[in-house]
Amino acid sequence: MKIVAGLGNPGKEYENTRHNTGRIMVSLVEKKITNSKIKFITPDTFMNNSGKAIAPLVKTKKDLNDLVVIYDDIDLPLGKIKISFNKSSGGHNGLESIIKKLKSREFVRIRVGIAPVTPSGKLRKPTGEKAVLNFLLGEFKKSELEQIKKLSKKVTEAVEMIFSEGREKAMSIYN
Repeated sequence: MKIVAGLGNPGKEYENTRHNTGRIMVSLVEKKITNSKIKFITPDTFMNNSGKAIAPLVKTKKDLNDLVVIYDDIDLPLGKIKISFNKSSGGHNGLESIIKKLKSREFVRIRVGIAPVTPSGKLRKPTGEKAVLNFLLGEFKKSELEQIKKLSKKVTEAVEMIFSEGREKAMSIYN
């Protein structure tokens, strides 16, 4: 079984927050993919405990190869994605939890950008721990949510390609 996991926090109060980008994206992608061999999950654990929900589903090396984790990335501009494999958590606590529970980094991630940009395209992310936390737990503006919805088409295509033609091809096309 192929697994696509969207990271975020459970509960109505977190529904449209930037930190819930993975959950939002998985719900959009799931509607577009008809492949019944893909299991879509949005862990009911809080972000920092994502590994607890995912580890029981990944029992073998093959399961690890069939795992795609989608999550928010404050180091990418809103509307951009980056597919990676076998990398560190990059400071993302949800991803760190998964790596620790699986005792492996060998799975595909789709990072979804959430950072605002200046008119010239330069990242304008918040600085300082409190400002970053407030930004992550802040709700998307309507226009930002529309960008995420539009981006779901590209993420859907990327997920399909990862499972049909391999992560390398998907990375070469979508990165």
